[in-house]
Amino acid sequence: QVQLVESGGGLVQAGGSLRLSCAVSGLTFSTYSMGWFRQAPGKEREFVATINWSSSRTSYADSVKGRFTISRDNAKNTVFLQMNTLKVEDTAVYYCAAATVAGPVQIASYYRNWGQGTQVTVSS
Repeated sequence: QVQLVESGGGLVQAGGSLRLSCAVSGLTFSTYSMGWFRQAPGKEREFVATINWSSSRTSYADSVKGRFTISRDNAKNTVFLQMNTLKVEDTAVYYCAAATVAGPVQIASYYRNWGQGTQVTVSS
């Protein structure tokens, strides 16, 4: 029923940009906070960015702040992650997720629904 489908991943040179999209269905999208997480090989899944239902609040991991921008289009049931000035250490599988929470939250356990992930590889 609930589906979150990420797209837009790929291979990019360090310093380049990439935009990830996540199409959501089966949820009342506008009532959910949305988040992006990532998991690199051999590492734990980590928080990247989150946005509340109205896009009035966002939050970012320190490692991506100033480089990444999360946004959403509730009319299209889609959340985006614009990634600029990419670094090799940004290489990971990126996941979008939905949480029933009023404000943006960085804790993964608040997110009930997850996408399948999309690979982002940054080369030097």
